[in-house]
Order: sequence, then C-alpha cells, then structure tokens
Amino acid sequence: GKTRALDPMLKKRDDFEDILEERRNSSDLKYALRCYTPVLYKGVTPCTSSMLKSMVLQSDQLHYVINQVSKETGKATDDIKEEASAILEEMAQCLQLSTVRFFAFTLSKAFKTLFRSICVNEDGIQRLQQAIQEHPVVLLPSHRSYMDFLLMSYILYTYDVALPVIAAGMDFMGMKFVGEMLRMSGAFFIRRSFGGDKLYWALFSEYVKTMLKNGFAPVEFFLEGTRSRTSKSLTPKLGLLNIVMDPFLKGEVFDVNVVPVSISYERVLEETLYARELLGIPKPKESTSGLFKARKILSEDYGSIHVYFGQPVSVRSLAQGKVNRCQFNLVPRHIPRRPSEDIASFVNDSAYRLVRAQEENMVLKPWVLVASLLLQYHHQNQAAGQKRGIALGELTAQAVWLRDLSRQYGAFLHWPDHIPPSEVVSSSLTLHRGLVRICEDKVQLAVEQGFSVAPEEELLSQAVILLSCASYRNQALHVFVRPALLALAIHTASSNQKQEVFNSFSFLRNMFSNEFILCPGATVQDFEEACYLLVKTGALQFTQQEVLVTERGHRTLAFLSTMLDPFLQGYQVVCRFLCEEATETLTEKQFIPAVRKFIKKLLLAGRLRYMEVLSSDLQKNSLAALLRLGAVRKMKGTPE
Repeated sequence: GKTRALDPMLKKRDDFEDILEERRNSSDLKYALRCYTPVLYKGVTPCTSSMLKSMVLQSDQLHYVINQVSKETGKATDDIKEEASAILEEMAQCLQLSTVRFFAFTLSKAFKTLFRSICVNEDGIQRLQQAIQEHPVVLLPSHRSYMDFLLMSYILYTYDVALPVIAAGMDFMGMKFVGEMLRMSGAFFIRRSFGGDKLYWALFSEYVKTMLKNGFAPVEFFLEGTRSRTSKSLTPKLGLLNIVMDPFLKGEVFDVNVVPVSISYERVLEETLYARELLGIPKPKESTSGLFKARKILSEDYGSIHVYFGQPVSVRSLAQGKVNRCQFNLVPRHIPRRPSEDIASFVNDSAYRLVRAQEENMVLKPWVLVASLLLQYHHQNQAAGQKRGIALGELTAQAVWLRDLSRQYGAFLHWPDHIPPSEVVSSSLTLHRGLVRICEDKVQLAVEQGFSVAPEEELLSQAVILLSCASYRNQALHVFVRPALLALAIHTASSNQKQEVFNSFSFLRNMFSNEFILCPGATVQDFEEACYLLVKTGALQFTQQEVLVTERGHRTLAFLSTMLDPFLQGYQVVCRFLCEEATETLTEKQFIPAVRKFIKKLLLAGRLRYMEVLSSDLQKNSLAALLRLGAVRKMKGTPE
C-alpha cells in the first residue's frame, strides 16, 4: 500500500509465474522440440565454436603472451601455440541445440517429480531480453546447489532467451559423460586455480572477452566462486569480474550489463551432504554413477524454487566518477597488466554491491523463520537442561511475530496470507520432517537421544541436524545482520552512550566482515540503517547522546543478538584454541582437523553451547578474520 512508497527499506518487487504449470499440462517432447529462436546482441549471427577458438588464438593479447612465455622458458613459439590450442580444446564449450533439447526434455521430467513449482519473475526476463539486445550481458546467479546452472539454462530456453556460456569448475570434467553433455549445453571448463600460469590466464580471459565483446552469448558465472555450503552468501571472488569489466574499462565496448539472479530453494537437494562436508565427514567424489545413485532423491518432495532476475546493472554507471579510464590509453590494449589501486577497489566494491543485490531478491519461505525460532528454542532448552518441545500454538505465534518483523525490515518473504498461520507453520514442518519431531503437539528439532552409539557419533548425528537447520536460518541473515550487530553492540558496549555503541558496532562489524556480506567502507551507513530499522519498529529510542531500549524492544534485541551468538562463540573458541592448544605452528591443512578435535572435546564435556561451532566454514572464516586483523600471522606460506 501507501507505506511502501514512503519507506525506502521496502522495495517493490515483481510477481512470479510458475513455469512448471504448463509442463504439467502439455507434452514435454513438444516442448523440447519447439522452435527456439532467441534474439542476440545487435542481431549478430551466432558463431561456431571453431570460429571462436581461432579468434582467440589469433588475438594480439595471446601473441604477446606467447612471445613472453617463449622468452622466459626458451620454448619455441610454435610449441607454445600447440599447447595453447590444446588448452582451448579442454576449456571451450560447444553449444549444440540437440543437447539442449535433450536436457529440456529430461529436466522437465525430473523437475516435475522433485519440485512443486519453479517460479520466475517474467518482468525480469523481459528486462534481460532487452539488455541482451543492447549490450554484452553477464549473468550472475547465486550458487547454493549443483542445480543452479542447469536451472538457469532451462529457464532461458523456456523463455526463448539466448543461452549463456557458463564458467564451470574442472571437477565436472571428471564425470565423463555428464561433462561432455554440459559442454554441449554451453559450459566451458576452468581449472580451480591457475597460479602463475600466464598462458592459461591469457587464454581464459581472452576466451571470455571475445565472447562478451562480440555479444555471441551472455556469459554466466558464479560471483561466489563455489557453492555456498551454508546457504549464506560467500565473499565474492574477483577474477572473472575483472575479466568481464575489462572490455568496458579499456573502451572496447560502450557498456556491459550485469544481471544478478537470485535462486532460492525451499529445500536444497544437497542439504545433508553439505552438513556432513562441514563436519568433515568425507564426501563421495563427483561421478556419473553418483548422479544415478541420487535417484532415490527423486522420490522426495523439495517444495518450490524461486528464481528472480534482478535489474540489469550498467558497469558504465557503476564506474561513473569512480574510475579514470584515461590510464588505459598509455599502454597498448593487448599488454596484460595488474589492475591499478582504484580499479581494484572499484571491482571489489561492485562485487559486494552485486552480491547484496542477489541477497535482497532471495525469497524467504516461512520455514526459514520457523527454523530460526526452533534453533534458538533448542539452545535455550538445552541450557536449562530441559528436553521438551515448544507447543505448536506458541511456535505459530512466534513465527507470526517474526514474519511481521522481517517484513518491516524489507525481507522478500513468501508467506501465503490467505491460509491460517498455524497451517502455514504445519506445512513447513511437514516439508522438513527430516529435521523436526512433533510429539503430542510439541515441536522440537530431531536430535534423538538414547541410541546406544559412541558419544562422538551421537554428537555428529545431532550436529548434522543442527547445521542443516542453521543453513535455513542463514538464508535470513542478510535481512537481520545489521540490526543484529547493533543489538549485540548495545549488549556489549560499556555504556549506552551513542559513541560507545557505535565503537562497539564498528568493532563487531569489522570482526565479522569475512562472515557476512558487509560492503567495504560502509560502517556508518550500516550503523544508520540498523538504527533506522530498530527505531522504526519501536525497539530503540535515541536522545542526543544516548541509545535507549524500549519496553517492547527487549524481545526484538534478544532475538537479534541470539541470532549471532553461535558465530560469536565460534570465533571465541578458535581464539581459545590458538591460545591454549596451538603451541607450535600449524599448516592450513592441519588447522581445521586440529580445531575440530579441540571443539569436539569441549562439546562432549558440555562446555560449549552451540554445536554449530563445528562448522568448518565458521572456523575458516574466523581464521581469515584473525589473519586480517593481524592477530595471527602467516609464516613462510603457513599460518601460525
């Protein structure tokens, strides 16, 4: 209604349409064989993969690097060209419509079995169509599951949009048959790290830029670089973003449009896999047979998926006033060089803004709120030594309270308002019945006690459940993290002086900037946003110098600061480990197993409240933060 326009925090978002509805009512074969004629950039004619390869091999940039490598290694330039050609063969995609059609058919079958609906914002698709015709386009989907890029191509095929070429990690190549199939549906393969391999880097960046500059196809990659195992956004990786911005920065194209895409799963296919991986329970290698073994998955219900295509972001407008492009006039374009300070920080800031844009359009399901409440309730109960659950009615009332709060904070919440809240809560409990137990109208997390297994095994099986739940709570973190940091700051500040609270906020925000997406240099903005939200919802009042918590504010602040407690305890326990246990220097490889052993001991002795601190993601982030803050230092390639 009217409040929307007045309140800057509440964004107007597009409506969704379920693309599976039509698939359920008409032939999949007809759909797979239908006429597919996407419009390309400025009407270019599609280019064959061999043409693309020869364009790359003949580019000035590559010649320059080949000569350079030849001088450094003493190899003949012809031999290096051979090598380059072989690397391109290994890397390049060769999109074939027949493979795409095969995928369209098989995925339709699989999706209808697995999901209730796949909802897409059509307005976003129309904006994308428009952008593709006007500028080179880069698609940046969030990355929570292997499904992501299959899903993206499936949706674009459905809407007759040009299919993207997708940067995929080499680990898929190991899956012989599947790797080739993916290559034919537009994937190109890159090594996870190419260190100082100049030739590889030059080929890779030239390949991507040639595709982009000529508008042969939209380029798609994952800003986070890898699947998030915890359902919260990862710190963006900058390599590919640098490459796709380069043609604009060097004035080779007028503009590049970047489209953030938010993919939200009501239930992630890899849910228990991720939890086990974070706990260090070894995972099977990616293999084709593994995919077929995953067929038992097909009998499960994974709820719905929401895919939101965000507003295209113009790199040109992002760079306005931030980057002086004259610096590129002084050196020939084909000579590779390290980005200057201002370019590097521009790319980094842009990456954070793009991940924030992904986060803001992530759809939250009621279960995300319910899981957050159940986790907090579980830990409070455990601390009090009680084992009983929470009454369904009370859980519903709390969920409604949290629903209203998150809406006021601008969350993109999909809560069906035409259904009684108790039914909404019950149906989310049913969908996630593997994680909860309902007994005599009392709900609790399914951490069974009393099996006669070794304490450590019991600990791990409980941790799998808790980490799975935490990954749902994590989906809501981007909504709450700023107010929660403020709540924690008020809790820990030595007085309620505004300046004290700000200092405390600033310290916490800095400490957690490897953990949450917090834009570099935006401390004051984040503080003001948090104050605004807590004042607007009546939890805080400000006098000239002081911050006062209102009567009704206690509940909100307690909920918010409790949300960050596991992270706080995780960082504390890593510090404690480094002080008490890590007497000699550790290599990075040894760090996680050693800290894991230390934490297990404390948990089994009942000395720690949160099993979540067993998450290797949390441990890695806290080590990274300690390195960044100079509390730990790296020695000759190994951290101390």
